[in-house]
Amino acid sequence: QVQIVESGGGLVQPGGSLRLSCVVFGISIDAWAMAWFRQAPGKQRELVATSDVRGTMEFEDAAKGRFTISRDNAKNTVYLQMNSLNSDDTAVYFCNRRTPPYWAWGRGTQVTVSS
Repeated sequence: QVQIVESGGGLVQPGGSLRLSCVVFGISIDAWAMAWFRQAPGKQRELVATSDVRGTMEFEDAAKGRFTISRDNAKNTVYLQMNSLNSDDTAVYFCNRRTPPYWAWGRGTQVTVSS
């Protein structure tokens, strides 16, 4: 049974930064492309950034130039460094394998951007 635990969210002012972490239990992530997703209130979950097994990153338009995804396979952990945050980034952030069928979703970590 795969379990995912996200952390690192919080309240941040516009223009601020946060670093999210995602630890995966029950499977080794080194063979999997991983991704960060987010879900804002009243909206569907959307893809934010992906990292393939070699660490090659891809980003959705909203994250380009501001977010960085990285992974530490030895720690079974995926990170999302978020800079220049704005109110549109307010959401619950989740990580999972990049493509379905997804593993069981974690609880996510809440990011709130507000002054």
